[in-house]
Amino acid sequence: MALTQISNMVNPKVMADMISAKIEKKIVVAPFAKVDDSLVGVAGDTIVVPRYSYIGDADDVAEGVEVGTTKLITTTTEATVKKAMKAVELSDEAVLSGYGNPIGETNNQLAAAIAAKVDNDAMDALQTSSVTYTADGIISYDGIIDAIDKFGEETNCRKVIFVHPNQLTQLRHDPDFISSEKYTGDVAVTGEIGMIANTRVVPSKKVPLKDGVYSCPIVKLDEDADSEDETPALTIYLKRDTNVETERQTLKRVTDISVDKFYTVVLSNESKVVLAKFDENAASAANA
Repeated sequence: MALTQISNMVNPKVMADMISAKIEKKIVVAPFAKVDDSLVGVAGDTIVVPRYSYIGDADDVAEGVEVGTTKLITTTTEATVKKAMKAVELSDEAVLSGYGNPIGETNNQLAAAIAAKVDNDAMDALQTSSVTYTADGIISYDGIIDAIDKFGEETNCRKVIFVHPNQLTQLRHDPDFISSEKYTGDVAVTGEIGMIANTRVVPSKKVPLKDGVYSCPIVKLDEDADSEDETPALTIYLKRDTNVETERQTLKRVTDISVDKFYTVVLSNESKVVLAKFDENAASAANA
């Protein structure tokens, strides 16, 4: 009878591929970011990132009066690549006991940990946008279209709004909300549960709540080909993708499994993000 070896069951290369695949399925915000791997194999951990500033709200212009022009300003910001890491220790007893699937569970847990960190950073980056709209009340069709008007679109482009799950009941009661189950075709974006004001709705617990106000990012997914740059709202600069390493501690008969990812997430085009702020509940506006 062949002896089961821990080394045969714990294969870092196989685990890295599995964890990478699982990460793609677990993140909610990051799929809307562009992944830039130009840093792979390049020396240094700090990059200078170009950033487009918002041109400002539209102006009222009287008939026959020439509208003033606004210069599109490109600024730069420095971003430092960081390392996200998580580790699990497996004893031989746990691996060989036959109860459940500890190695598979380790893959799941490590993937979830890294995915959550990247997703958190993506939401944090969106929250740095200076383009905001504060609604007078809870989330609604009227509030969303007022926020969308901040984009000053010439043509209607695809957009997504991230909302907190606690806001879903409010949205579903809005007569202008269209549930994804009523679509005639497939769901268009990852995590989408419906649409309102021609904007895809994606719930995420990462949407922050502060002082009774949710800060919901609305992100343009496409550019107006005639007037906008193709630079995406979010960019993930990847230095090294998911990497798994193992270390055997023979005296303890345990195996340490660690995973890391070197990256940074930046808001690369502020003109494509509006932070729509909605009250947590209807009573908060009345009591203000």
